[in-house]
Amino acid sequence: MRLTILGGGGFRVPLVYRALAGGDVSELTLYDTDTTRLGVVRSVLAQLAADAPEGSRLPAVRVTERLDDALRGADFVFSAIRVGGTAGRVRDEHVPLAEGVLGQETVGAGGVLYGLRTVPVALHIAERAAALAPDAWVINFTNPAGMVTEAMSEVLGDRVIGICDSPVGLVRRAARAAGADPDRFLGAPGVSDGSGAAASFDYVGLNHLGWLRSLHDGSRDLLPALLADADALAGFEEGRLFGAGWLQALGSLPNEYLHYYYFRRETLAAVQAADVTRGAFLQRQQGEFFDTAAREPDRAYELWETTRRGREETYMAESRAASGGWQRDTCDLDGGGYDQVALALMRALSGTSGGTAGTGSADDAVGASGHRTRLILNVRNGTTVPALPPEAIIETVCEVGRDGARPLPVAPLGAAELGLMLQLKAVERATIDAALFKDRTAALRALALHPLVDSPAVAARILERAAAV
Repeated sequence: MRLTILGGGGFRVPLVYRALAGGDVSELTLYDTDTTRLGVVRSVLAQLAADAPEGSRLPAVRVTERLDDALRGADFVFSAIRVGGTAGRVRDEHVPLAEGVLGQETVGAGGVLYGLRTVPVALHIAERAAALAPDAWVINFTNPAGMVTEAMSEVLGDRVIGICDSPVGLVRRAARAAGADPDRFLGAPGVSDGSGAAASFDYVGLNHLGWLRSLHDGSRDLLPALLADADALAGFEEGRLFGAGWLQALGSLPNEYLHYYYFRRETLAAVQAADVTRGAFLQRQQGEFFDTAAREPDRAYELWETTRRGREETYMAESRAASGGWQRDTCDLDGGGYDQVALALMRALSGTSGGTAGTGSADDAVGASGHRTRLILNVRNGTTVPALPPEAIIETVCEVGRDGARPLPVAPLGAAELGLMLQLKAVERATIDAALFKDRTAALRALALHPLVDSPAVAARILERAAAV
């Protein structure tokens, strides 16, 4: 199989590459417009290949600066671009903060600004992929993932699937906290404990806006007992982030990004009090890495691993500060997130196996027998959430096989969760319209309707500030 990564100079590309060991990808093509970053990443991959254990097969790597060349003949395309680079992310954060509202990469006004810039580029990629690799599966990493996947699906239909590692991490942490084996819940559908009882769970929402609402081991739902146990909740990230009192009031476990919505005042204060925004931190950190690695290519992998560890340790630092201040668990610092979900999805779609998928027994769920894999993905709604249009992209539990990803039925949403989903979907649709048609009115509507923007006047000033920088 041939795999192409758009955004091949991205910092997380080495995670994908080393997870390909022993798999069925024969050639990896990296495409990027930044030749310096592309060269550094190629150096990291070369050292990974050189240090791989004997007998461990890694795919050949080629690089290109031409999009059409990267897409032509690909079986799978991972889209992981960042339009405007980290400098654009910094602007997306600072412009809203100047108006006293949150500016985060995918949440709030920052997410809208990022979407306005990214959607046209993503749509162009979708059009070229449809023309040059019509049978390829496009797996979208690009943020805001739900919005971008929805725009690309207007061209690619069900052949584009969005991914995020946050929901998978939540399920794994919740299962461990409840005393269960996470591998029973993620991977092959119907994984049992040997007694014939199948494990399952219910997760639904939009990207960075979802809720885990059941965690069934085959005989009982483990979630109510977990929510009632304050000590158990204090033992994993989401429990510490939201606090036992609020989780018990909700009756579910929210995705970590909902902290920006539920604790907006505290999170905004923490962001304003921080020395630098997350984007500014990453711009400095990654800038130092790429500059040094370009000068010292023989140390590229060593420098990358040190930088990666620092990136993981500081993930969502403002939200952790707003919830009392605490360090991430060791098991959440390995960095096996997007890459593992993407490879599990790729193997399920192709019906191949080999190498760990990092999401439980996903590789056992595919192959010649045609078994299906269970993953949390961003896909077209269909009839899953009746209040949303069939073509709207939602994030939910899917079964995946050679014929694609099929969302599973979910329990009805409560009024609070559904209301937030509908409001954020209106924001996403307005952003897509604004980006595609250069419609300032739609852009104003997208910003003003966002729950984290408290005034249409503020939204108008954010648009003016963004246009001026």
